[in-house]
Amino acid sequence: MDRQRICILGAGSWGTALAIQAARNHHDVIIWGHNTNHIRALQQERTNSRYLPGITLPDNLTITDNLKTAVQFSKIVLIVVPSHAFATTLINIKADLNPNTTIAWATKGLNHEDGSFLHQSVISQLGEKPPMAILSGPTFAMEVAQGLPSAISIASQQPHCATELANIFHSAHFRTYTSTDIIGTQIGGATKNVLAIAAGIADGLGYNANTRSALITRGLAEIIRLGQHLGGRQETFMGLAGLGDLILTCTDNQSRNRRFGIGLGQGKKTHELITEINQEIEGIAATEQIYHLSQRLKIDMPITEQIYHILYQNTAPSHAVKTLLARDQRNEEPFH
Repeated sequence: MDRQRICILGAGSWGTALAIQAARNHHDVIIWGHNTNHIRALQQERTNSRYLPGITLPDNLTITDNLKTAVQFSKIVLIVVPSHAFATTLINIKADLNPNTTIAWATKGLNHEDGSFLHQSVISQLGEKPPMAILSGPTFAMEVAQGLPSAISIASQQPHCATELANIFHSAHFRTYTSTDIIGTQIGGATKNVLAIAAGIADGLGYNANTRSALITRGLAEIIRLGQHLGGRQETFMGLAGLGDLILTCTDNQSRNRRFGIGLGQGKKTHELITEINQEIEGIAATEQIYHLSQRLKIDMPITEQIYHILYQNTAPSHAVKTLLARDQRNEEPFH
């Protein structure tokens, strides 16, 4: 396809990995970050030593801390900031967007202010006219940056938009699949972080493969119950943005949320772990948002409920596990 001009907003591990992937596919890429010192180091060293050590940035990847320059340069704006900064980022770029700019995001989570979907923030700030899409799925940034085989889902209600982005990122080692289910894709990306904390807690308490497998399976049932109620599709939850991402984050210690859960299970405090991990742990805020959403909609999500009690009501992890195990016996019909 023709060379595209794309800017990545967010110079963390995932933003940098996506910028590298697009640049490797010979597109003109500019990456923006808000931390001037960090950006200066990227410019001088041509590597993101804090998040992706040992990976050299391609020559056609430009780095800037000037948001206006990045946005005005681009036909496609891909937002890869933490979910708590998502709405503010939209406000900050609104005046500098080119006509018909595609707005995409790889941020996973819900709006911190009211628990709404991120696409609702895009519509609220920019209207319904801009093409918009979501990138999600089972992808650790380092493996993408290293060129190891990976796959993602790109969801948009405008199929041409999803196809355009799929073409930009697709390569022999990075497969892209398209979808029109923006609700299911967002629910999967937000809720899996909560369940990764749960899987980590179980391992931190000394449980093993049986427990982890049960948590993943019953966690998937929670995602499906909530997601289908909100209009998501079952095939999304059984695909890359659902089950794929859930397995990844629950089973590998590259997941910050899983490592956070392991620490909780070992008796460490939340503030200690935030300092120790020193990167965004999206599952902390997502737990509160998903819990309140499930309560409001009267959707049964017992694992999410217990993680909420651990994080926000000081329930001991061992007690939360006992509460889950003490639940009434039930029939395992699909997603009950």
